[in-house]
Amino acid sequence: MLIRLLYTLILSLASPLLLYGLYKNKPGKPSFGQRWKEHFGITPQINGKNPIWIHAVSVGESIAATPIIKQLKQQAPDQAIIVTTTTSTGAEQIAKLGDLVEHRYMPIDFSWCIRAFLKVVQPKQMLIMETELWPNTLHCVAKAGIPISVLNARLSERSCQRYAKFQSVFDLLAENLSQVLCQYPSDAERFVRLGLDGKCVHVTGSIKFDIEVSSEQVEKGKALRETIGSERCVWIAASTHQGEDDIVLDAHKQLLKDNPNTLLMIVPRHPERFNQVTELAKHYQFNTITRTSQHPIASDVEVYIADTMGEMLVLLGGADVCFMGGSLIGDKVGGHNLLEPAALQLPLLNGPSYFNFSEITDKLLEAQAVTICQNSNEIAGQLRELFTQPELRKDKGLAAYQVIEQNRGALEKTLKHILS
Repeated sequence: MLIRLLYTLILSLASPLLLYGLYKNKPGKPSFGQRWKEHFGITPQINGKNPIWIHAVSVGESIAATPIIKQLKQQAPDQAIIVTTTTSTGAEQIAKLGDLVEHRYMPIDFSWCIRAFLKVVQPKQMLIMETELWPNTLHCVAKAGIPISVLNARLSERSCQRYAKFQSVFDLLAENLSQVLCQYPSDAERFVRLGLDGKCVHVTGSIKFDIEVSSEQVEKGKALRETIGSERCVWIAASTHQGEDDIVLDAHKQLLKDNPNTLLMIVPRHPERFNQVTELAKHYQFNTITRTSQHPIASDVEVYIADTMGEMLVLLGGADVCFMGGSLIGDKVGGHNLLEPAALQLPLLNGPSYFNFSEITDKLLEAQAVTICQNSNEIAGQLRELFTQPELRKDKGLAAYQVIEQNRGALEKTLKHILS
């Protein structure tokens, strides 16, 4: 009780800064509009009764939740589902599901906000994607008799050690959880090591391996590639962060010396960086266009900036090779998910930092489907090799896809635990 009171006091002091960051206008970021009230528990009535409540903080978690939502609706068409996100970009992703779900913004982690939300929504259970755990939310939901499940849970060794230093805080969170469905045995072992009852910890695998690429996305990817030209060498730098674009652009400059017909597509991770990355590419004196400009991708275009959200699979469908960002800037990010390009049978390049996706990356490394690159020279070298050897490119892409096929099944296991 005392710890939670102290936490609430700290949150009260920090909330103005948190809200400022949340509501600050940024290029490419959707507006909250009048819906900002939902962050304070002022939530409109929903259409169904006793919905399943899924919380997916932002875009990545929303994408991971999508197959669960579709399967739940397939098995129980009349079951209402409400999805909360914290960010407006997450809301934009959930909006693509249409009438399958209703969306609300997640209340701030003050007890009065959560209680107001629960009074209106009255969910039958709460499903949290990955490990988005808030003390007051968990306390209020559990006190209301609503079971809480954490899905696709992961806990890195680094996070485990940090929680261990504040064991009482972790205990405060853990006592409210009904079940934790982990991606890997190593995640489950860490949760148990921190004191979670082993009976409520289960290994279901990573839902992300159950990725499905729709025929619509495939066709859009093919259309993009036709626009680019099948004769060009195309590589994509996906989900790049501040400090990585310079490295990527330097690698591209090296490539163009040998093959001036090469095109680089850059997909910045955060929309507020779209303009910044575009200007950086122009500073490097590349002929650069953006996706939103809708200019034709002429043969003299060298860099294509994907300044849109939610189109990653389409963009990947237009490329020959994928380099995954978030992996070149030391321990700041810890990599991103390589399974989307793997699902499209693309050979993969990655930086040396991938601790947040170590299990997935290790499986791909074992299959020789991904190559770790330390710097721009190594990225350029690997790309030269892949572009000059089409069979090697095909073999590595197929190996990446086979890793996905061999690890499917997490969705079915997860649903069994949810429905039980």
